Amino acid sequence: MSDQNTITGNAPVAPRLALRDRSLILKVLTNPLGVFSAVTVTLFAFIAIFADSLVRYDPGRIDYLALNAPPSAEHWLGADGLGRDIFDRLLIGTRFTLSGALLAVLMAAIIGCTSGLLSGYFGGIWDTIGTWFTSVIQALPGLVVLLAAAAILGTNLYLAMFIFGFLLSPSFYRLTYVIVRGVRNELYVDAARVAGLSDLRIMLRHILGVVRAPIIIQAGIITSIAIAIQSGLQFLGFGDVESITWGSMLSEGFKVLTVEPLQLLWPSLLIAWVMIALIVFANTLRDELERVGARVRRATRKSMTDHVKAEAEDAIVHPEPDRQGELLLDVDQLEIGYLQATGKYNVVVHNTTLTINKGEVVGLVGESGSGKTQTALAILGLLPAGGTILDGRLVFDGIDLRNIRGKDYDKLRGARISYIPQEPMSNLDPNYTVGSQLIERLRVVMGMSKSDAKTRALQLLDKVGMPNPEKTFSSYPHEISGGQAQRVLIAAALSCEPDLIIADEPTTALDVTIQAEILELLRDLQKETGVAILLVTHNFGVVADLCDRVVVMQYGRVVESGAILDIFDNPQHPYTRELLGAILDENGAARGAYVAPTAKAGK
Repeated sequence: MSDQNTITGNAPVAPRLALRDRSLILKVLTNPLGVFSAVTVTLFAFIAIFADSLVRYDPGRIDYLALNAPPSAEHWLGADGLGRDIFDRLLIGTRFTLSGALLAVLMAAIIGCTSGLLSGYFGGIWDTIGTWFTSVIQALPGLVVLLAAAAILGTNLYLAMFIFGFLLSPSFYRLTYVIVRGVRNELYVDAARVAGLSDLRIMLRHILGVVRAPIIIQAGIITSIAIAIQSGLQFLGFGDVESITWGSMLSEGFKVLTVEPLQLLWPSLLIAWVMIALIVFANTLRDELERVGARVRRATRKSMTDHVKAEAEDAIVHPEPDRQGELLLDVDQLEIGYLQATGKYNVVVHNTTLTINKGEVVGLVGESGSGKTQTALAILGLLPAGGTILDGRLVFDGIDLRNIRGKDYDKLRGARISYIPQEPMSNLDPNYTVGSQLIERLRVVMGMSKSDAKTRALQLLDKVGMPNPEKTFSSYPHEISGGQAQRVLIAAALSCEPDLIIADEPTTALDVTIQAEILELLRDLQKETGVAILLVTHNFGVVADLCDRVVVMQYGRVVESGAILDIFDNPQHPYTRELLGAILDENGAARGAYVAPTAKAGK
């Protein structure tokens, strides 16, 4: 399939777009269970907020003439053992019951999700501290702790729920930790790092977006548990006697069970009703979030005018002619190793040396395991866990990359060094539209306003040959083809006007026809913008089509380098000759392998 077409083929897209454009609340309300749960949650939230205005009598007013009165016109649900109106007390009890449960859930979520996010994302000392801390909390007997706290600190409801939330935080921690560990090394997270986004922004936008649905389910369950525990404690008599809660009303109803059993029924029904509604609402909300992805606000679609298209031609910065040929990247005697259990390093890149000038395209060629990707990741400052630069020099335009860390490296990656990965679909976050992901890096790295960033994103999509930039801008990654996704990533790489683009096998995941189109696009954009490119590949055919110079790596070492014509006409190293011999000709057969004269002599 050509990359000019989306994977949806000829299927009509209007119904899908209309469905996605509806708000999340409307989607929930189209589900019968969603209607039941949403109405219940909204009703009780309203009662909790406006309880004082809804009651007819003072909930604490004692009426000795209405002791244990049955339901009547005056007392709709009857009166308790002191003649207090049960209906009004249930209304006031809604506030204290729900607010106490909400406090517990917020406490648990803030502690658990924050610690789980940090431990799962950063690992190391964060992982050790978080796991130890939650293990200690889980070992504590929760009910005993609550009873002891009540005996020592008093019977304040909110204090008890605060402590209970602390005890429940490991449930959020474990859930968040496991999910974050599973997605922190996803390619679209690496792409966000390369774009110059800070760890905090990556966690809040790209990581937390994956965790939110399970957290919603967990919050619904924990809220129900908090209501049940709170009511149980109040039923047992542990609580503030001045606080009106459904649990305290359960206790009062149980005392007169043989006299007026309905007094026990009303709070029991409310507790069960709310607990069921909360769990159903959380499940429905989770299902809709999982079905439609992140909620994205759409701007009105307008065709790009000729004026905007003209601006697009001027949007890409062309390097000054007098700077062409200046040294941009200097990698000298680079050595990369990974720490082993024995305490020694397994060296995977040995004494690698290469240079890239401004406006130059250099090919880094080698088979899988040759160390070319490790070298590229070292330049980006994104070596996997355990990887370390052991020796050598790594200088980018006068900046020693080994001496910068954190935010300084983020700014460099986002603004001056860009990255084009080899798996386009995996490097786009499935939770967000193409446009929102392009806008994000423009706003963070370039400091653009939202409207300017959108204009710039549309210009870039038009620049990389998208037939309908507005449609692509509003599409999710699964709605575009692999070739289109690669064009989007090229647009993203160009978005912040970098000096160097590292392209790691940019055509490997595409079919032959699309490969040719992507290579032609890269060639045209490089000539137009003058950006330097480090092309990481195993294919000498791609190198011949795009590069000025080539560096050949084998077993973590540079075995040969030189101008592209010199390497093709007179390869010196046997491994280079083997790679050249593996190039397919126009008939699909491999070219005759180069044989060194010394090879015939058995050397």
